[in-house]
Amino acid sequence: MGTRSRIGIQFSDDSVLSVYCHWDGYPSFNGKVLREFYDTKEKASELIDGGDISSLHTNVGWNNETLPKTGPQYYTSRGESIKENAPRYDESIFDFLEKENNEEYAYIWTVNNKWVCRKMNQFDDDKQPEKVEIPEGTVA
Repeated sequence: MGTRSRIGIQFSDDSVLSVYCHWDGYPSFNGKVLREFYDTKEKASELIDGGDISSLHTNVGWNNETLPKTGPQYYTSRGESIKENAPRYDESIFDFLEKENNEEYAYIWTVNNKWVCRKMNQFDDDKQPEKVEIPEGTVA
């Protein structure tokens, strides 16, 4: 079973464009990958433009073959349509965080140009998903 996450970009009007990621959603992996390899709005946008993701950082293909480079494994790379796996648009960060999609973590590239992680099943005093620190370091 995967540790599901949602990865999004918050825009200046507070809207969010995001994609689903099935595997390794915990901060010590996906959080580190996002911070290490998707450290600008442009890189985060390019990641999200590919649509929903099975694994954020792998060198294994859909047929268990080793790929020449490591990167995201999009569902479209196994022939699924972008229409079925298109990024989701939410009008505000609150709409983004309130949707129940069974993801355990949500990552948002904020208007402050940094990644923020929220644990979707734990809430703070304002009834928002609790912020979780992304551990220091790189992906092993």
